Amino acid sequence: MKQFEQSELLKSLPKQFFASLVGKVGKVMAQGHDVINLGQGNPDQPTPSHIVETLQKASANPMHHKYSPFRGHQFLKEAVATFYKREYGVDVDPEKEVAILFGGKGGLVEIPQCLLNPGDTVLVPDPGYPDYWSGVELAKAKMEVMPLTAENHFLPVYEEISESAKEQAKLMFLNYPNNPTGAVATAEFFEDTVAFAAKHDICVVHDFAYGAIGFDGKKPISFLQTSGAKETGIEIYTLSKTYNMAGWRVGFAVGNESVVEAINLLQDHMYVSLFGAVQEAAAAALLESQQCVNDLVKRYESRRNTFIQGLREIGWDVTSSAGSFFAWLKVPKGYTSEQFSDLLLEKAHVVVAPGVGFGTYGEGYVRVGLLTDEERMREAVSRIKKLNLF
Repeated sequence: MKQFEQSELLKSLPKQFFASLVGKVGKVMAQGHDVINLGQGNPDQPTPSHIVETLQKASANPMHHKYSPFRGHQFLKEAVATFYKREYGVDVDPEKEVAILFGGKGGLVEIPQCLLNPGDTVLVPDPGYPDYWSGVELAKAKMEVMPLTAENHFLPVYEEISESAKEQAKLMFLNYPNNPTGAVATAEFFEDTVAFAAKHDICVVHDFAYGAIGFDGKKPISFLQTSGAKETGIEIYTLSKTYNMAGWRVGFAVGNESVVEAINLLQDHMYVSLFGAVQEAAAAALLESQQCVNDLVKRYESRRNTFIQGLREIGWDVTSSAGSFFAWLKVPKGYTSEQFSDLLLEKAHVVVAPGVGFGTYGEGYVRVGLLTDEERMREAVSRIKKLNLF
């Protein structure tokens, strides 16, 4: 059969690092081994029943069998505004300051195409979510990495960014609670961010995917709670993690109205918004009881505590994450992150994600997802103990 050549654009996209990990895992599973997969970021719990029931009922409504309004239903944008006021004390104009997204990833990949021209500079956290890189490449922009190190609590140090990068940058990605490190931002850090962005005319895109998941009695803060934040950027929120709705593909961008308009304009040319019944279910998630969220956070915190305590008991010197559903673990001396993750897979049949897959500064770490029950996590610790590495 004739093979049509891919475009230069497709050829230029970053290689999917984790595709090779999936292949390795598949081979071990094919050999009949019981594999404990802690390497992914896919929520393991079902969507709360009241959200599912809303979808079931709404899907029978003939109104939703037609095209939705291009920019989403007003009821969902108003639900977003209510959610932000209730959770963060932030006033949001549902008409001008909310863009409905096909999942948070869609917005994160779209935003460079909305605001950048070829050759423009983007500040990107390293380690960070790899799909930031995809959006930058699609816009033919260039990346300047901001190292996230344990010494600075995995927050970028703006003073260390080169003067040329500061002046050339038009966009900056941030993500707290952080994937992959589990770090959280402080109010002071976000204040510094607003001042830095305003001084250098940079649009901040805060990826708030794990916004609901904070531990030890501390609720993660929204970038938009910071004075001047709306002047300098937007926040992207997904329902995937807060409400176990990863497969539903629904999220939103909130904040600076010029950026929201740019997102809406791009999406006008790509989509005709989300299925209306999904929008009704999303509104129910945001507006109805949040007990399901509280229960979920308690579940993740309990898993974190069980896992981290278990690792410390076998002699692995690890730090507890402050938020997200990830643990970021230093690998033993003598191993790269990929060598260590390969060892755990081959000898213990435990899957972790090598830190280098999240950027150069991820080397020396592995990421673990707290996305399986505590019994399986204890079993993973037991298997790792038998390797006598610590």
